[in-house]
Amino acid sequence: MSVYEKLKALNIELPAVAAPAAAYVMYAQAGNTVFLSGHIAKKDGKVWVGQFGKNMTTEEGKLAARAVAIDLLATLQAACGGDLTRVKRIVKLMSLVNSTGDFTEQHLVTNGASELIGELFGEQGKHARSAFGVAQIPLGACVEIEMIAELA
Repeated sequence: MSVYEKLKALNIELPAVAAPAAAYVMYAQAGNTVFLSGHIAKKDGKVWVGQFGKNMTTEEGKLAARAVAIDLLATLQAACGGDLTRVKRIVKLMSLVNSTGDFTEQHLVTNGASELIGELFGEQGKHARSAFGVAQIPLGACVEIEMIAELA
């Protein structure tokens, strides 16, 4: 099954690509490698605000990270000239998880993105990853994730 067939089977429709909120671009390409800027979690079109260990659960975080992955895929599709079948490999995700000092499940929150990417891309979706706990993310968002991918 193609990535598009898998998206359809999961009832996922890629959103419009977000515009940069500051002095950066949504992606930059060097050779066959594309670097996607950090995307923050959104729920119902608004910033998904929260902090783990204070007012959000790990399960909510997995949903937030999955939502970020969907937004990242929209940007990746734009970087691929509208064709996700050009993705040769998802190389790496870096996840920033807005959390208190005693919250230690950043890796489980980030699984929400990693599991979706793996489901959609199979072997090509197996990626390196970092998941960090941070004191705050712009606009109070609960999760921010960036992606590096290789294109064919």
